[in-house]
Amino acid sequence: MILYINGEPRQVERELNLRELLDYLGITFREIGLAISVNGEVVPKSKYAEVRLKEGDSVEIIHLVGGG
Repeated sequence: MILYINGEPRQVERELNLRELLDYLGITFREIGLAISVNGEVVPKSKYAEVRLKEGDSVEIIHLVGGG
């Protein structure tokens, strides 16, 4: 299955939900400083385990980084 992650096509072997996608990509889930949109709609963190990705979905993963 092909997903578009931050604009880049990416082959995944099976259907994933957003929590599984984060694990697959090696991204640590964080309550603060992480946001995901699917097909242009921001998904609440409480729904990450429920949202199943489909062929061709566009996923944007945003990490907020603080500094000083």
